[in-house]
Amino acid sequence: MRKYIKFIVVLESVEEGGINLGFWDDERCEYCNGSIVEKIVDLPRKVGERYVLIKNVPVGVCKKCGTRYYAANVLKTIESSICGRRKAESEISMAVYSL
Repeated sequence: MRKYIKFIVVLESVEEGGINLGFWDDERCEYCNGSIVEKIVDLPRKVGERYVLIKNVPVGVCKKCGTRYYAANVLKTIESSICGRRKAESEISMAVYSL
């Protein structure tokens, strides 16, 4: 039997909060010294008993090992979203499977 959980969706605009593409240019990974490229990802997180999905999050990703790096202003925006200081754009249902 399928179970569904509800995701609260917050959309983060790339321009909002001074987030600049190109932030990770010429940066190297602290673990493997690989180059870091900027990507826009969706970030699902469990917060207490609820799940949130933060969309369009700019992140630096190591091309070699995959380590993710977040700029401080992005983390502040994520925190304010999760703590409920920003209104969720929508809510969605999602199937949950157990193995």
